[in-house]
Amino acid sequence: MSGPLEGVVVLDMSRVLAGPWAGQLLADMGARVIKIEHPERGDDTRGWGPPWWEGEADAERLAAYYLCANRGKRSLAVDIATEGGQALVRELAAGADVLLENFKVGGLAKYGLDPASLRERNPRLIACSITGFGQDGPYAGRAGYDFMIQAMGGLMSLTGEPDGMPMKTGVAITDVMTGLYATIGILAALHERRSTGVGRHIDVALLDVQVATLANQALNALVTGENPARHGNAHPNIVPYQAFACADGYLVLTVGNDAQFSRLAGLLGHPEWAEDTAFATNAARVAHRDALVPKIASVFLTRGRDAWLADLEAQGIPAGPINTLSEAFADPQVRHRGLYRELSREGQSLPQVANPLRFDGRSATSDTPPPALGQDSDAVLAEMGLSVEEIDELRRRGIVR
Repeated sequence: MSGPLEGVVVLDMSRVLAGPWAGQLLADMGARVIKIEHPERGDDTRGWGPPWWEGEADAERLAAYYLCANRGKRSLAVDIATEGGQALVRELAAGADVLLENFKVGGLAKYGLDPASLRERNPRLIACSITGFGQDGPYAGRAGYDFMIQAMGGLMSLTGEPDGMPMKTGVAITDVMTGLYATIGILAALHERRSTGVGRHIDVALLDVQVATLANQALNALVTGENPARHGNAHPNIVPYQAFACADGYLVLTVGNDAQFSRLAGLLGHPEWAEDTAFATNAARVAHRDALVPKIASVFLTRGRDAWLADLEAQGIPAGPINTLSEAFADPQVRHRGLYRELSREGQSLPQVANPLRFDGRSATSDTPPPALGQDSDAVLAEMGLSVEEIDELRRRGIVR
């Protein structure tokens, strides 16, 4: 079955995570994504191991980090510092629909491959530039990395135990969210181009995305004029909505309304809590969390996790276990939804995590595994009309691999 973006051609000149994440999403939805890489180094994440996936062909190995964001793409290894390499990219951009790039501001201009230059030749081209701080402003020239942006954008100040050091998230969430916003912008521009015939230059910055996705915590600060405190595994606006220790493990309890709390109070053997004015409403529970939470915590310690979870489920009280990644992938719902995938590469199985989007019940996950460096160079160049001799000459001159 063809994807909804069949026929869309994307030049992915991005590296690491945010840009490649957007490129992978576009590939999953059917776009033809050509990953432009340096002939020797390739994408930085190719070397970000261990762990590695070990292939059999030519002792190939691919870093797990690289594998997470490059499914469905074709790799063209070309040196854009050479005139010949620049000419190849310009030719590809002339027939492309989308350009993804995450060079520093102005970094592509010295090669004549900046969005303005490429769009002058191809006004239909949609160029998406992903940077740490955006195309303008006092920090525009700086490099930006997820960890640093989590710090600067306020996320770390919200994450961690109240009396501990501010913490980053366990996943580079700012990069992932930036990839999602980049994809949304590209899809919007593709839709608009159907009526205008003209592309756009999309400016996406990690810092912008980080601040924009502070969500309710941003408004907590703006409404009150006070910086939100860290609450560890608790919620600033809802109680009880946090992790609790049981006799043999941990669970997360997410009580979302007063009716659920009333059922919880009964389950825990204290129905009077639901009648107490200090606990009857969420606003009251937030105000008196220091009194209520220890009471709940002491009851949960009396039984095992799974026993509590079974009773919570029976009472319609939202709760779940704190799983390791192995436990998460073994979860019956995760298995049923097919989130763990295996793709075939040189007769070997290569693990992947499926795209969560489904179209008409079918997963939007490409069946094409992440490419080896330059594995599609000859095919892409041949499709551009170059002869075998011309391709050999480009390889001899070190322009392509």
